[in-house]
Amino acid sequence: MTTADAGHPVPERSAASLLQILWLASPALPVGGFSYSEGLEAAVDAGLVHDEASAAAWLTDQLHLGLARSDLAVAAQAIPAWRKQDLPRVRALNHWVLQTRETLEFRLQTEQMGRSLLEWARQLGELGAGVFEQLQAADLNPPTYPVACACAAASAQASVRDSLVGYAFGWAENLVQAAIKSVPLGQSSGQRMLARLAQQVPDAVDHAMALSDDARQAFSPMLAILSARHETQYSRLFRS
Repeated sequence: MTTADAGHPVPERSAASLLQILWLASPALPVGGFSYSEGLEAAVDAGLVHDEASAAAWLTDQLHLGLARSDLAVAAQAIPAWRKQDLPRVRALNHWVLQTRETLEFRLQTEQMGRSLLEWARQLGELGAGVFEQLQAADLNPPTYPVACACAAASAQASVRDSLVGYAFGWAENLVQAAIKSVPLGQSSGQRMLARLAQQVPDAVDHAMALSDDARQAFSPMLAILSARHETQYSRLFRS
């Protein structure tokens, strides 16, 4: 047992679970999330995002209309599926992600990040053996990032909700950094945007957890158009 600041006993497993979720959410996780802007760079090029206010509005919309309805909703269902070893369900969710990516860039992103997370688990040796073996056994070919990340989160004893909060905050950190570089903006602007997104994350997570298979979706026409344009954009900092 450990002791919390307030003097209440906290099980060691709770601290370990929290650390695992923070680890997965960290921009330092070697999965390449920093190299993608998920259409934001194309929005800057088109003049749709040009300052702090427009960048914050863009990312807030992307959180609620994109991430919450798609990847977060997939992860919400994949975590319990991994814990129950329901591999048909895991494969179905992985297939859905692959089939609903609206552009080549978005599909390549989720495939690359999924493979990188698999490699991360392999490189950890005994510490990541459980995650690596589960992903290998599922034979996803390739694992998508939300499903692979759900596998890693499932090995922790954290709740599904806490796992999704970590996933969403990690996404927010990467995208805020993309905004800082592409608009460009200063670090203070980035911190204000991150604070704004952090306030929105709990609602986005609750929405994602409430979605059924029929309600889950990845339909963002303007984002898909911008992503397609980004493939041939003259000057690019990011891979999407």
